Amino acid sequence: MKSKSLVGFLVVFLFMVSCKDEEVLPKPKAKMRLEYPQGKLADLETENFSFKYNQLANAELNGDKAYTISYPEMKGAIFLSYKKIDGNLAQLINDSKRLSYEHAAKADNIVEQPYVNPDERIYGALFEVQGNAASQSQFFVTDSTEHFLTGSVYFYTKPNYDSILPAASYLQNDIRGIIETLRWKK
Repeated sequence: MKSKSLVGFLVVFLFMVSCKDEEVLPKPKAKMRLEYPQGKLADLETENFSFKYNQLANAELNGDKAYTISYPEMKGAIFLSYKKIDGNLAQLINDSKRLSYEHAAKADNIVEQPYVNPDERIYGALFEVQGNAASQSQFFVTDSTEHFLTGSVYFYTKPNYDSILPAASYLQNDIRGIIETLRWKK
């Protein structure tokens, strides 16, 4: 009988001790912090323009005046396309903007950032696409008389904005570097 009383006492004691008035919260999901190294700059020279790009990327000519700057570790790339202006500047700008705003259906927001460097005759815009769109950044630059260059960022994965945001931001900074170091050839 003593053992039953002792067991009963222990059960009641443990029940009272284990019940506290503390709020129980679920453990938050952990998120990886992705950081990418800042690479040194390399030169890309073409017959129509030159610029500096991140040496951690691989630059290659894809065809007639189409280039890819790929980032294998990020599974992403910046695709560039060059065209000569032949009285069609307005059409080229409209096509570039239309392509950027085609992502509006999946995007939460599209931020257009104009770029003007009159000393180097570089005029254009960078489009930051926020949300689960296929392309996170697009841009065009021109000298407004002869040269027109467009570019866009794509990842080789299903778009999930929260997951690819660090890589998208990194590539967007590389795009800014490309635009800022771009020089037209005459």
